[in-house]
Amino acid sequence: MQMQTQHLSEQEIIRREKLAEIQRLGIDPYPAALYPISTYSSVLKNSYTDDTKDEFIDVCIAGRIMSVRDMGKASFAVLQDSYGRIQIYVRKDDLANGDDTSLYDIVWKKLLDIGDFIGVKGFGFRTKTGEISVHVKELTILAKSLRPLPIVKEAEGVTYDAVTDPEFKYRQRYADLVINPSLKETFVKRTKIINSIREFLNEHGALEVDTPVLQSIPGGAAARPFVTHHNALDTPFYLRIANELYLKRLIVGGFDWVYEFSRNFRNEGMDRTHNPEFTILEFYVAYKDYLWMMNVTERLLEKAAIDVNGTAETVVGENTISFKAPFKRISIYDAIKENTGVDVSGMDEDALRETCKQMRLEIDPSMGHGKLIDELFGEKCEQHYIQPTFITDYPIEMSPLTKKHRSKPGLVERFELIINGKEIANAYSELNDPIDQRERFEEQIKLMERGDEEAMFIDYDFLRALEYGMPPTSGIGFGIDRICMLLTNQPSIQDVLLFPQMRPEKFENNSEEKTIYES
Repeated sequence: MQMQTQHLSEQEIIRREKLAEIQRLGIDPYPAALYPISTYSSVLKNSYTDDTKDEFIDVCIAGRIMSVRDMGKASFAVLQDSYGRIQIYVRKDDLANGDDTSLYDIVWKKLLDIGDFIGVKGFGFRTKTGEISVHVKELTILAKSLRPLPIVKEAEGVTYDAVTDPEFKYRQRYADLVINPSLKETFVKRTKIINSIREFLNEHGALEVDTPVLQSIPGGAAARPFVTHHNALDTPFYLRIANELYLKRLIVGGFDWVYEFSRNFRNEGMDRTHNPEFTILEFYVAYKDYLWMMNVTERLLEKAAIDVNGTAETVVGENTISFKAPFKRISIYDAIKENTGVDVSGMDEDALRETCKQMRLEIDPSMGHGKLIDELFGEKCEQHYIQPTFITDYPIEMSPLTKKHRSKPGLVERFELIINGKEIANAYSELNDPIDQRERFEEQIKLMERGDEEAMFIDYDFLRALEYGMPPTSGIGFGIDRICMLLTNQPSIQDVLLFPQMRPEKFENNSEEKTIYES
């Protein structure tokens, strides 16, 4: 086999030559057989003592070579597995097969590189300096690495020059996780957050369900959808922007409390708090209202904070945020007045538009009363609410799926939870009057005709479902990615997504990413 190498770096060429040499020696650099791992780095380092050392006289461990210190007939190396790093001691005599020392002299010393996967069998011991290590008696190549890892400097487990280039970190997350193993903690915490929330909901009688990702009507939120096409049906479909309307259909069908961790898609801009693909938790509960939902939200988030970080307080940048209930509550009109000094509660659309112009807000003719209020709050108020705050009682125009307020004409029973200056959750006393709902949808169509690309479509099947009758219901949607940002102290949504969306790379047919082997 002859390989083309004109687009490879010198190190990549050398590694491919080493790969070929390993194969010529009759060694499979990518073996198929199970490797019988018996322990992990953290178990050995945390459990090995003078009293327990007999438990580690026969261990089998595997991982990446991260460093090597050659001392001639013996070497120390660091192996990294999924739980951390451990030192291994490799000696020429131990790997020799009679007079054949090629496994040590050639394979270990000349053909293996940083980043290669190996498996070792041997026994645990403590070095003279007190470091728990593995004395290697057998060594197996498990995978040859053909691309060098970026080099970072470490001392006593602390990384001093970690790669910080976002282009590398987000696009090559797999490599970033290898060279910055502490990064794993963010994603371990993400899973703990989701598990904590799921545990809370299950303990309170909620049922986890699945609803469609491909939808004929992109309903449940004001957002621009992604459009695709179903070839067999010759019909356009949309990637869901929300799962709200399907979960409400289940309330109609007789379930009292349903929830879903939903992967949603919105064809909009990307920034530090927005990714076109994101995770939302939505749940809906029959016979409840938005006041009940505030209490549940406080308890749920307080529990998640304690489960993940051991305390209801979390540090986010320069702020210490407390998730201890209760949270502050303030109406959106009072919030605008609190932050701008202007009372907009009695303004019509024209007066509101003039107020926005005076505050130098970017507005356009497609924006109705609700969008203007939203713009005003978002630009002048939202960033000031650092501690958890419920913003309540929104104008009816902003909330086409929400029940009218029981005592305040022109408003609806809705809240948004703002933490660290960003929306974390959105909740309603759900609109269950099918006639009112139809009228609200028709108002959305008028906004669409004015050029509002985020106005809602009419979902006639959902209206039909409501006509069968839906009990009084409260529902909420949580931005899981944003909750993860808060509880892991990460500055951007990209830092809590394993593979955030990025502009596609352009690979040429013969680029360095597509090494071609020719006979």
